[in-house]
Amino acid sequence: MKEIKLKLEGKIKRLTNQTFKFDERISEGWFSAVYFLKTKEIVERFKKDNIVTMQFFQKTDAILCGTDEVIALIKTFASNPNDLEIYSLKDGDKIVPFETVLTITGPYQNFGYLEGIIDGILARRTSVATNVYNVVKAASLSGVKKPVIFMGDRDDHFTQQAGDGYAAYIGGSTAQATHAMNEWWGKKGMGTMPHALIQLFEGDVVAATHAYKETFPEDDLMALVDYNNDVITDALKVAREFGNELKGVRIDTSKTMVDQYFFRNPDVLGSFDPRGANPELIFALREALDNEGFGHVKIIGSGGFDANRIEEYEKRGVPVDIYGVGSSLLKIHIGFTGDNVRLNGQHQAKTGRKYRSNPRLEKID
Repeated sequence: MKEIKLKLEGKIKRLTNQTFKFDERISEGWFSAVYFLKTKEIVERFKKDNIVTMQFFQKTDAILCGTDEVIALIKTFASNPNDLEIYSLKDGDKIVPFETVLTITGPYQNFGYLEGIIDGILARRTSVATNVYNVVKAASLSGVKKPVIFMGDRDDHFTQQAGDGYAAYIGGSTAQATHAMNEWWGKKGMGTMPHALIQLFEGDVVAATHAYKETFPEDDLMALVDYNNDVITDALKVAREFGNELKGVRIDTSKTMVDQYFFRNPDVLGSFDPRGANPELIFALREALDNEGFGHVKIIGSGGFDANRIEEYEKRGVPVDIYGVGSSLLKIHIGFTGDNVRLNGQHQAKTGRKYRSNPRLEKID
C-alpha cells in the first residue's frame, strides 16, 4: 500500500491572521497562566535587555497542526511582533519525538506570556490531525483510500469546530459535518439524514428518503437504515424504491442493540458479539444488496469507530465503503512543551533541555 499523502505538504499557502477569530482578552493575559504574567512584570523591571529563544516540541510521532494559528496569534498579540525572529514547520508535516517544530527569538516580555496558549493550540490541533491521519491510514489498508467523514460536532464545544475541522482536513478527512468545520479551508459541510428525520415520518424510511430527495435533489441519495433496528429489511426497501438513484445506506446501530437480522437467523450466533454495526451484520447487508442487483449501493458505517476498530474491519475485508467517525478523533493525547533554551545568544536552559536545531524549519516573515 502506498503511503497516504497529506493534503498540505507544501501545496497550500499558510493561513493568515485574517482566518482566525481571537478573543481580544488574550492581550490582557486573561488566558495566560498567572506565573507567566508575573514573570513578564519582573523581567520588564530587572532584565529588560534580554533576547531569549523559546522552542517547542512534543514526544511522539505525529502530524503537526496549529502552526499557522500560532503564528497568527504571535503576530496579533506579541509586542513589536515584527522584531521577533520566528521559525516554524508547516501544518501537515510529519514530526518525530523531541523534534523542534517552532522557535521564537526576541525579548521575553514581548511574547513569553503566550507560551501556554501556544502549547494548547499545538496540542489540540496536532492531536486531532494525528487521530484523523491514523483513521484514514487504517481505512486504506486494503489499498483503496476509503472516505472518512469527520462527525465531531456533538463531541465538544461548538467554538472548537472551525479549528478541529481544519485539523481533520490536514489529517486527511474527506468531508466535515458542519459548515463551521470547513470555515478555514473554504468548503461547506455535508450530511444526509439523521434519525430525527425518520422519526418525523413515523419510522417510514422510504417516506423520509422521498422527502429528502424532493428537497435536496442535487445530493447523492443516502438513506439511514438502522432506525427500526432492521437494517437489511429497510435497506432493501429503499433500494427497491429508488434503484440506481440510491447511492448508499448508512448503519449507525447502537452498541447496546442487536439487529433483527440475528433474531431471524439465530444459527449464525455464538462466536461473536452481535451488538452494534458489527462485521457479520455488514457482510449480510452487502450480500442482501448484491443478491438483488444493488451492488452499486455503498455502505457507510458510523458510531463508535476509531483507528483500531477500522483496522480490524479492513483486515477482515468487511465491506464498509465510507466511515463516519466522531468522538475518537477529538481525544487530546499529544502535549507540547515550550522551553527557553538560549539567552542573549548563549546556551541557557533548565537541566536536560537544550536548543535543538532543525533544518526543516522555515523562517516566517
